[in-house]
Amino acid sequence: MSYDSRPLVAHVMYRFDTGGLENGIVNLINHMPADRYRHAVIALTKVTDFRQRIQRDDVEFISLNKTPGHGIWLFPRLFALFRRLRPAIVHSRNLAALEAQLPAWAAGVPVRIHGEHGRDVGDLDGSNVTYQRVRRFYRPFVNYYLALSQDLREYLTTQIKIPENKVLQVYNGVDSDRFHPAGLDHSIPGCPFSRCDHWIVGTVGRMQTVKDQPMLVRAFIRALEIDPSLSGRLRLVMIGDGPLRAECKQLLDAGRISDLAWLPGERSDVAEIMGGLDCFVLPSLAEGISNTILEAMASGLPVIATAVGGNADLVTSGITGQIVPAGDPEALAEQLVKLAKAPSQAKTMGQLGRERVEERFSMNAMVAAYLNTYDKLLGRSGVAA
Repeated sequence: MSYDSRPLVAHVMYRFDTGGLENGIVNLINHMPADRYRHAVIALTKVTDFRQRIQRDDVEFISLNKTPGHGIWLFPRLFALFRRLRPAIVHSRNLAALEAQLPAWAAGVPVRIHGEHGRDVGDLDGSNVTYQRVRRFYRPFVNYYLALSQDLREYLTTQIKIPENKVLQVYNGVDSDRFHPAGLDHSIPGCPFSRCDHWIVGTVGRMQTVKDQPMLVRAFIRALEIDPSLSGRLRLVMIGDGPLRAECKQLLDAGRISDLAWLPGERSDVAEIMGGLDCFVLPSLAEGISNTILEAMASGLPVIATAVGGNADLVTSGITGQIVPAGDPEALAEQLVKLAKAPSQAKTMGQLGRERVEERFSMNAMVAAYLNTYDKLLGRSGVAA
């Protein structure tokens, strides 16, 4: 068997399934030059069919089927796995995968990177003392940190006490060829609404507590109360599946406006969906740097997002969209009414958002940042560490 001189990067996450973090890994592997690095995807729990989005055929996928709780019993398996794979880099993502850093250190992995992509419902503002202690415990085993927003970078340096020279803030990138503005004649396959006849507000994401889609439903209902004349034009599209989907349907039924909304469940044709919207909303309680916001901006949509995590890093309030308080359906409803009644202004916001993506959040910029970091830490290509 011939020797492959390309260094191996082992990407470790809790579960490889539909999600922004996982989509970022897909984009990175698909767009990184194949002659620079090999890749392995390790899920502490399960690798799902989401793996099919990775277009390279030289990526190894490994499911460890971890049960809930701290995975100390998994350490011997991870140690043996790292000894077999001999990765040059172990790159873990978020707190749930941080425990992989200790067996990576024990197995002699040369470079150990940990990425912070966002927070979950159990630690919306980073104040959870237990989580802080866990991060400090694993701190000696991590060589370098990547934070996807300024908020997360400040958290690592101030709360976890990581030296500033060991933390790089790097934004996600978006495929601006795949996600691009569409004409009014573009319709979402299967959707009962048309942009020619309606002004369509949409969101895309897993329907779980931290994403808070019911807040958007409440805001939609309130917007129609503020201006009943919008009932002829304003429509809601919610893409995704999860425990909150039933609650959203119940709220729509209770408001007697189920016919004004469409909830088809999970879809894989996100670019087609974005092209059929007039406005994108992200009502989350916590975020890192949202891939879906970037995809919406690349699609030429104005974005209304909550004031959490890195959302304000992406959306310039009043220019490319609006930032509203989390958990505040009244504030969101007011912005929905304003944009729905001023479609030309909303379109201009979307155009400016597209320009901002092309300037600051390109796929090339993201891949270059990761390549430079990997090269630097391995001492490759003459880049000083």
